[in-house]
Amino acid sequence: MDKNLLRYSCQIALPGFSEASQQLLQQAKVLIVGAGGLGCPAAQYLAAAGIGTLGIADHDIVSVSNLHRQILYTPDDVGKSKAIIACAQLQKQNPGIKLIPHVVKVTSFNVMDIIKDYDIIIDGSDNFDTRYLLNDAAFINGKPVVYGAIYQFEGQLAVWNLANADGTKTPNYRDLFPQVDATQIPNCADGGVIPTLAGIIGCMQANEVIKYITKTGDILAGKVLVFDAQTLQSRQIKIGSVTKTNIIDLAQTQEVPTMSVAEVKSGLESGQLELVDIRTDQERDVIDIGGIHIEADELKDNIDQLDNGIIKVLYCSSGKRSGEAVKVIQNQLKSTQLFSLAGGLKAWFEDGE
Repeated sequence: MDKNLLRYSCQIALPGFSEASQQLLQQAKVLIVGAGGLGCPAAQYLAAAGIGTLGIADHDIVSVSNLHRQILYTPDDVGKSKAIIACAQLQKQNPGIKLIPHVVKVTSFNVMDIIKDYDIIIDGSDNFDTRYLLNDAAFINGKPVVYGAIYQFEGQLAVWNLANADGTKTPNYRDLFPQVDATQIPNCADGGVIPTLAGIIGCMQANEVIKYITKTGDILAGKVLVFDAQTLQSRQIKIGSVTKTNIIDLAQTQEVPTMSVAEVKSGLESGQLELVDIRTDQERDVIDIGGIHIEADELKDNIDQLDNGIIKVLYCSSGKRSGEAVKVIQNQLKSTQLFSLAGGLKAWFEDGE
């Protein structure tokens, strides 16, 4: 065996695997979007397996609340770029591969340029805008996407957009969820997540990538695996063999006007703005930093209460639901500027001032 392949000898010894399979991994280029709970374990195992080029796209920084599930980071990394730290750690793990950090927010303006040189994409994002954007861009470019999602004790896994023998494509994210009201769906920061679930689903994503590249096993296409971490039960939901969507163009990324914690605190002191808590009654009972309370699904029915000429800053636990809410209702306000609290209550309490 080539001495450069010795570290991979255990996987090369697998039935149906060979040095040729390992060479396919070394020639492959994989993009991971989101270096968080899913992206970290997926990246670790793909790096260890010898993926030749691994791109990590994430514009976020490490925060304390990430550390229980985002296993590439330590307390010393808080405040630093996730993509940069992840690539540095992975390069130590396997010096023989190429790591490319993309320290940018993936938008409709740059997604095509980011994905064009990669063979397959792992979707480790935590918001619906990015999931739809990656899905659509990959469909247009004919690239497969390995989708993963986690919430509380449940995880989901699927592979989108594979080419069928007759030239059609397998289902994609829009076949499963044509559209979603993101203001109604909490994320991990809001509803919680057991950390081991991130590792399980992230490793499964890496596994699907390896199967795809080496042409081994059955790819999870045309169906979604749903995994329950409490019972260790899983089921597969069949979607079909052919997509029913025809995506031609990308929806333009809509930027959400935000305010930082420091800006909001300053505005509150001067009386120039008002807070609007869009969380549920149960969430507000646990933590309350003030402001009027209008749940997300009631905002449209209370436009008059919001539109009084005083700047409004919507907040939730993480800033994601409030950002979605701002996008939904900002055009309905005639005299009031609307913002989302960047980072939500998590950022508010991490600020510590």
